[in-house]
Amino acid sequence: MKILLVCNAGMSTSLIVEKMKEYSQGNDIIEAHPITYLKDHVTEWDVVLVGPQIRYKEKEVKKLCNEYGKVSGLIDMMDYGQGNGQNIYNEAQKLYKEHYE
Repeated sequence: MKILLVCNAGMSTSLIVEKMKEYSQGNDIIEAHPITYLKDHVTEWDVVLVGPQIRYKEKEVKKLCNEYGKVSGLIDMMDYGQGNGQNIYNEAQKLYKEHYE
């Protein structure tokens, strides 16, 4: 599974990526990038998660992902704030299974 986290600059979300990787056991590709990266790279990802600091972009991201048959979701604010990589990773898995299986 390829998971992309998007936020304003990709900096704070990169901390979440490291915590998520602990739970993926190296089986997934997980990266964080600025929202501006998404338009040109959406086809490269299975799941796109939107950081809570740009939740106002969620509809735009969902529309773009839908156009390319990809799935997206919003990272829970509490999980993000607490750095709960396990919950965020589990949510990505859930979205993936609901969409692709």
